[in-house]
Amino acid sequence: QLQLVESGGGLVQPGGSLRLSCTASGFTLDNYAIGWFRQAPGKEREGVSCIRSTGASTNYAGSEKGRFTISRDNAQNTVYLQMNSLKPDDTAVYYCAAARSGFCFDFGSWGQGTQVTVSS
Repeated sequence: QLQLVESGGGLVQPGGSLRLSCTASGFTLDNYAIGWFRQAPGKEREGVSCIRSTGASTNYAGSEKGRFTISRDNAQNTVYLQMNSLKPDDTAVYYCAAARSGFCFDFGSWGQGTQVTVSS
């Protein structure tokens, strides 16, 4: 059974950093694209970043450019999202999702999410 598990969320002060992990079980991530998404209370889900099976990555939202970095470690079957200079607006539930095509669309498998709260 394909499963994605996010971890690494928590409470952090503005300006702080977190590294989120997305670990797969039941399949290997090598040929999948993995995307990170987030949903804040009362808002729609939005894309944050995506890494293709080739390792090429894209940050979706302009505000994340330069602050968020996505990476993958196929040996660990894990994709990471390093988040620096966090702002209160980054508060949300963060989800990872897998796209079998290897490209950043048509995400078919989703994790349960991890809460990130940025507050002083």
